[in-house]
Amino acid sequence: MITQLEVRLKEHRLKAELTQSELASLVGVSRKTINTVENGVFVPSTVLALRLAKCLGVTVEDLFKLPE
Repeated sequence: MITQLEVRLKEHRLKAELTQSELASLVGVSRKTINTVENGVFVPSTVLALRLAKCLGVTVEDLFKLPE
């Protein structure tokens, strides 16, 4: 069974006033990777999720959660 994540990355990225390209550069991935994560196409690795959370000053759970 594939479980869809609730992704709030875009919301937190915009709150931090970062473009996809800027965030990608900060965490060491491509802009396309950020785009696919934001659109729920790609589930990030644990390492990437931790990097994103640290960069945005939030927890991984703030960015990604399982639906109720």
